Amino acid sequence: MEEFMLPCLNKKLLGYECFGCGIQRSIALILEGEFVGAFHMYPAIYSLIVLFGLILINYFQNFKWGSKIITILAILNAVIIVTSFIIKNFIIN
Repeated sequence: MEEFMLPCLNKKLLGYECFGCGIQRSIALILEGEFVGAFHMYPAIYSLIVLFGLILINYFQNFKWGSKIITILAILNAVIIVTSFIIKNFIIN
């Protein structure tokens, strides 16, 4: 599966990981059953799965607080992704 993954052009050209770096490998780890490794690779993976699941459910069955819950989860995901980006690029390296 690894040979079919797309390389991160941002990392190759600029030397910094992008906001999405690690998501492909994280999905691959989930499919292999490595759930903790998937979280370490991309911390927002599980909250993104929940977010997209709720968006899909809300699309077909509009529930009362759907838009507010989706908005809160989207903001939470943005915070997790930006925090992870800052930690990976500026604190660890």
